[in-house]
Amino acid sequence: MTKQMHLAAHFPGVNNTTVWADPPSRRPTTTPAGCASRSPSIGSQIDFSSFVHLARTAERGRFDFFFLAEGLRLREHKGRIHDLDVVGRPESLTVLGALAAVTEHLGLAATVNATFNEPYELARRLASLDHLSGGRAAWNVVTSFDAFTGENFRRGGYLDRADRYTRAAEFVATARELWDSWTPEGTPRPFAHQGQHFSISGEFTVPRSPQGHPVVIQAGDSGEGREFAASTADIVFTRHGTLEAGREFYADVKSRLAKYGRRPEDLKIMPGVTFVLGDTDAEAQEKAADIRRRQVSPQNAIVALEQIWGRDLSAYDPDGPLPEIDPDPDSELVKGRVKVGDPFTVAARWRALSEAKGLSIRQTVIETTGRQSFIGTPASVAAQLTEFVTADAADGFILVPHLTPGGLDDFVDRVVPLLQERGVFRTEYSGPTLRSHLGLPTPVRKG
Repeated sequence: MTKQMHLAAHFPGVNNTTVWADPPSRRPTTTPAGCASRSPSIGSQIDFSSFVHLARTAERGRFDFFFLAEGLRLREHKGRIHDLDVVGRPESLTVLGALAAVTEHLGLAATVNATFNEPYELARRLASLDHLSGGRAAWNVVTSFDAFTGENFRRGGYLDRADRYTRAAEFVATARELWDSWTPEGTPRPFAHQGQHFSISGEFTVPRSPQGHPVVIQAGDSGEGREFAASTADIVFTRHGTLEAGREFYADVKSRLAKYGRRPEDLKIMPGVTFVLGDTDAEAQEKAADIRRRQVSPQNAIVALEQIWGRDLSAYDPDGPLPEIDPDPDSELVKGRVKVGDPFTVAARWRALSEAKGLSIRQTVIETTGRQSFIGTPASVAAQLTEFVTADAADGFILVPHLTPGGLDDFVDRVVPLLQERGVFRTEYSGPTLRSHLGLPTPVRKG
């Protein structure tokens, strides 16, 4: 049987992934009947009609799920709100609860932090969404260790970095104990959990939901992250730039499953990717280059450089060479953004690339900061996506369009039919729940 591809849609709300300045990103969309319309000045990244448009497009394309990111504090750059990055970020589960009423099959995935929430309350909210949606809820588990984000919460930044995965693992395990606490006959039973991070007891207020447990998603490429995914997650949201890197990650994570009594098909690996379509491959490449130039403006290029170097580099020319000075590893120039790798290693890699290709600051940022992107005609993109899946570099993809809310339209209209013709993607949903879309087993109730 041909290996089937899974697809999901990510609603972009941060970073320079989305070209907010593009007129189509500001185009008004139809507000669903009975839904109040927000002021156009709020922008398409927070207007409910934008979420509806992207979600309904994904469902029309028979996608597995719709994915929302989360931010618990607005990022700062040089002591100011980083308005190039984000305007506003509504709470994910609230948005998805509303989307449950205007979609029928599409999975609804919320990013919720396991550091600054509590198992009982979050398990209750996720179980409620699973009931209201008929079994379509998913939870993307993320962690945080920085005091800057923690200032918004009672506990502040108390959690050591080394403890973030141990708390997250216990958090998920505790939530699953709560979801399992009702009997199959619909009777609540007392629960009691005693652990390193949580000591709770009582009775859970929500009956076992249609999926048993909402689907659990995890993102993380470190050794700890890979082990957490293998032991706990149903989906891994990852990021890889090449087929070879994807195959290495896929093989490594899948090989860790057996020790936890799991099969390779029990965990789906879905990298976040972008795409650009054209009537010819040359046109698509030209469009992709234009999109990246607009995503990485001269101002954004300097900001990206400052995020690595930890220094004020506003005096540098974005069309000039990279700075010769070294990064400041102890800098607090940027707050609220996860540091990706050692700054000295990243700077060395950027310098080597810049020198080898004769790239300016802006050109270097354009080349090093983009996601894996599939570029070409619809037929070419369909072939590229299929190659990744059949070569075991991925089980599917979480698509991150560069326009909101209409950035998924062309893909659904022009690429999905070709994937269906290839026999690698569904023509209809096979069941009512997100687990049925993904081919995941129903969790066995414990206790």
